[in-house]
This record gives sequence, C-alpha cells and structure tokens, in this order.
Amino acid sequence: MNAIQLFDNAGMAVFAATGALAASRKQLDFIGFLFLAAVTAIGGGTLRDVILDVPVFWVVHPQYILACIAATVIVYFTAHLIESRYRLLLWLDAVGLAAYCVFGAWKGLVVTGSPIVAVVMGMLAATAGGIIRDTLSGEASVLLRPEIYVTAALAGALVFTLLAGIGAPALASAFGAFIAAFGVRAGALAYGWSFPPYKARPGRRPEDIR
Repeated sequence: MNAIQLFDNAGMAVFAATGALAASRKQLDFIGFLFLAAVTAIGGGTLRDVILDVPVFWVVHPQYILACIAATVIVYFTAHLIESRYRLLLWLDAVGLAAYCVFGAWKGLVVTGSPIVAVVMGMLAATAGGIIRDTLSGEASVLLRPEIYVTAALAGALVFTLLAGIGAPALASAFGAFIAAFGVRAGALAYGWSFPPYKARPGRRPEDIR
C-alpha cells in the first residue's frame, strides 16, 4: 500500500465514526447510523473522483464500504459510553479533515500535475463529507459556524503541495500537511480562532448616486 493511502484510510475511518456519532445524537436506528457514516466517509472522496474523472474509489475497492460498516457497528454499541459526543465528534472531524486533505491534494497532483487543482481537491475532499453530514443530521453546518474549518483544509492542502513542489519526500510532505491542517483546526476548536465576519452596510440612497 502507498504510504499516502494510510491518510486516506485513516480519514475515511474517522469520518465514518463522526457520521455514526451524529446519528447517535439524533437517536437514529442502525440503518440511519450506517447511512450517515457512509455519506460522511465517502462523500468528499466521491466528489473528488468525479471531478477528477477517475474511477470512484469505493466502486473500485468495495472494502471501503465494509470499513464504514465496521465503524458503524463500533459506534452504535459504544456511543452511549461517551459523555460529550458532540465535542468528540468535532475533534474526530478535525483528524479526518487533516488526513483527507492530504490524500485529496496528493491525488489531485498525481492525476493532473496541477498544484492549483491539488489544493482545491485537498480542500474539497476534506470538507464535503462533514458538510453533507451536518446538513443531513440537522446540525449547524460547519460552514456557518464562526470558527475556522475550510481554511484548515486549505492550509493542509497548500502545505502538502508546496512541500511536494520543492521535492520533499511524499511522507514528509504528508505529515507536514497533516500537522498544519490539524493545528489550525485544533486552534479553532480550543481557542475560537476565526476570521472577522463580514459587516453589512446600508446601500447608497438614490439621491447619493446622482
């Protein structure tokens, strides 16, 4: 197995767990657990592969679905042991985001050779699954919360692409990118890091235009 694929496998397993945890918060049945786990785990990667016009990874390797089922079973029988499931969900999501942005950037770079595409693919693959999970489970979307989320994936994908561009070993680039993405997202969760929000201003009156 390519060492970079370890980040893909880790990200998918963690995202599956976050989907199942979201289902536990909504007290869904096992099929609901499985559905949320699967769409969270494979949603971003599916979108990535469709855009890159390559075979969708879980269609070529159905064992990814089996991994989603395994993660679902574990969470289904252990979620009640966790006192603060939402807080755990956020931290696990940070790990999944950091891992997935690495593999997304790597795959975008391998398929297209374009650093720009690599950064976009890393960011998209890492965030789409969480956005789908929050939308389906009725949680406040990560896009609408004040703390940094997408920027963390962007930072990780950018670091990987830059390091790969200067000839750093793939695994070193991957670990550097993972640390960058997780560090930014962890800072957002622990310290509330965010960018200044847009402040709406009243439009000009007709008499001001003349």
